[in-house]
Amino acid sequence: MNAMSFTALDGGKTTVAAAALETLSTQIRGTVLREGDAAYDGARSIWNGMIDRRPSLIVCCVGASDVVTAVNFARENGLLVSVRGGGHNIAGTAICDGGMVIDLSLMKSVRVDVGGQRAWVGPGATLADVDRETQAFGLAVPTGINSSTGIAGLTLGGGFGWITRKYGLTIDNLVSADVVTADGRLLRASESENADLFWALRGGGGNFGVVTAFEFQLHRFQPQVLSGLVVHPFADAGNVLREYRAALEDAPDELTCWVVMRQAPPLPFLPAEWHGKEVLVLAMCYCGDIEAGETATRRLRTIGRPIADVVGPNPFTGWQQAFDPLLAPGARNYWKSHDFTELSDSAAEVATEAISRLPGPECEIFFGHVGGAARRVKADATAFPQRSSHFVMNVHARWREPEMDRACIEWARGIYEASKPYAAGTAYVNFMPEDEVDRIEAAYGGNYRRLLEIKQRYDPQNLFRMNQNLRPKESLRAA
Repeated sequence: MNAMSFTALDGGKTTVAAAALETLSTQIRGTVLREGDAAYDGARSIWNGMIDRRPSLIVCCVGASDVVTAVNFARENGLLVSVRGGGHNIAGTAICDGGMVIDLSLMKSVRVDVGGQRAWVGPGATLADVDRETQAFGLAVPTGINSSTGIAGLTLGGGFGWITRKYGLTIDNLVSADVVTADGRLLRASESENADLFWALRGGGGNFGVVTAFEFQLHRFQPQVLSGLVVHPFADAGNVLREYRAALEDAPDELTCWVVMRQAPPLPFLPAEWHGKEVLVLAMCYCGDIEAGETATRRLRTIGRPIADVVGPNPFTGWQQAFDPLLAPGARNYWKSHDFTELSDSAAEVATEAISRLPGPECEIFFGHVGGAARRVKADATAFPQRSSHFVMNVHARWREPEMDRACIEWARGIYEASKPYAAGTAYVNFMPEDEVDRIEAAYGGNYRRLLEIKQRYDPQNLFRMNQNLRPKESLRAA
């Protein structure tokens, strides 16, 4: 192995000697990839097809000792470093140009303690991995809505989905985490050990270290839920949204209903004449007794005159994968997002008007319905601050051809700006694109200063900067 040039932590270039690279390769139980290796291109490819970066080295770890070795190597050589779990983050921060990637995707284990209702999950596991193993024993932990998402990035940013209203955010069910910090120590973070680090990990993203294992509290959960879609003509969107909002005012925690607005894909239950036309979809899930779910969803399902209603009993693992075909990897993606304490008429009008200007057939706007158990946690109990938000809007621009970049990105940005006056001001960091560096402070609100102080203690050189980054020097200036 020859000496190699890397992007340095300060943005310049640095060279690592052949002997040091050879030592790294012999110390790692996993594999070390460089450009030209057969597995290199696959390892640098991630969910967002807009991201096309070429790291100098990819260290594929198989255990915590590999992660310690990789972190020490990056720090000692002053290398730009990124950390890949599932590679699903919209900003593409899992991959860096010219630096070193710490790849955790092989660390996919999920171990369930049925009696203790606990799961120990590796950072390379996807939501599908977690659901498959926990549901085999009639247990579940709240996660997201796309099964190919990595558990690590989802958890560190907060994590919400179909059963959040009943059981809280993913971080509300995190019991502990094993973390390799910037100085190469392997620490356990929990309420009783390194509690400040544990607080920061629950919403603070990848700023504080590399998590090598997550311990989750699990919940008894039946294998079937009442779930599905009710599809409406877009011409009825205004009335449907008003009645939707009213129907959710006294919704039980077991019921979650999201709104999706887009062109109808060629789903088999939709009449062919609706394929490619604008529709409004109510996507709902009731995580309790099926008969009680029929009662709880009745008001939502009697709104307007829908084109189709395909709500019924479904395996929970299947419902967790229902949107996977629309969110498959490889497309170009750009997101803009707001939190809302309420879905006002003005905010809804901005969104519905934008659907008349869709720049492509895969672009959409959705409103995620949250609140419930997640809302009953204090804003400063974890780093994740937006506990009062009842809805999360994601403007999801998605397309295939590079020549569509400008139109799709400008469409998303325009909706974001127009809806800003009606938003809460915070943001879900997992939905933030790479160009929103000026929004970090607002995203964390009153928790921002404490996060900076913890970042300064655990990563003063900002080794872990390929994320929605908290810059430790800001903490020093504010002191």
